[in-house]
Amino acid sequence: MTHTIPTTPTESLTAAGPVLVVGATGKTGSRVARLLESRGHDIRRASRSSDTVVDWTDRSTWAPALVGAGPVYLTYQPDLIVPGATDDIAEFVRLTDDAGIPRLVLLAGRGESEADAAARLVHAARAESTVLSCAWFDQNFTEGGFAPEVTAGSLTLPVGDVGEPFIDADDIAEVAVAALLDVTSDGDNPHAGRTYDLTGPRLLTFAEAADAFGRARGAAVAFTEVSPADYRDLLRQFDVPAAEIELLLELFGTLFDGRNAHVSDDVQRVLGRAPHDIADVAAAGACAVAPEPVS
Repeated sequence: MTHTIPTTPTESLTAAGPVLVVGATGKTGSRVARLLESRGHDIRRASRSSDTVVDWTDRSTWAPALVGAGPVYLTYQPDLIVPGATDDIAEFVRLTDDAGIPRLVLLAGRGESEADAAARLVHAARAESTVLSCAWFDQNFTEGGFAPEVTAGSLTLPVGDVGEPFIDADDIAEVAVAALLDVTSDGDNPHAGRTYDLTGPRLLTFAEAADAFGRARGAAVAFTEVSPADYRDLLRQFDVPAAEIELLLELFGTLFDGRNAHVSDDVQRVLGRAPHDIADVAAAGACAVAPEPVS
């Protein structure tokens, strides 16, 4: 049985400063920023290319971005699994403590020990904290490196028949906004100290997910499983940077051994509705090619 968290709207958290969206040009950050703006909230977009700069390779950019900010939505690029990410999160959390940030919401992956370490750091912050531990996004097929191949009618990856509960990035954004702003009728934060396991409603293999987008396009998307070595060679042929190749190989080599092959009801619990199904996302037009988000 699922239980929806009762909440009431609040303006008090943003009265002292705008919501800082770190990674505001990324898949979830851009959606969080748009959703907050659509609801009339003041926001501060931060990324490497925004007016407010947060560059994960330059720690001198972090503290200025936090000055005068209210709640913070935090995404880390390229992924929390990379070397040094945990140290970066530890320093960023220290700076949020210094800045008096009231709430801190972290986007994280599922099944990564490094993401779990980052979650512990965030939960140890002075701010009220929430961690969003997310399945792979539906939009990974449409707004990133996979999109051109999917549009061309194929998908080649070093992963087999393991199930993954792909999630709509719009669902993540709605949960993030709730975690940033919700209060109960008693004035409490119903999301404080929680780690939400955010998934779509069902398990699909990558082949089945690709097929869902192919059906929406009216043209089949043929899935091919290859070895890690063959995948590395394929990416090199397309001049993918070496660091990105190794990150992808680490992610596929780490996360798709069955550890994440389960669904959660946390989207329902927070939003009071079921998560969107990948077929519905595709049918609504998510299969259109979009520029790859940058951080």
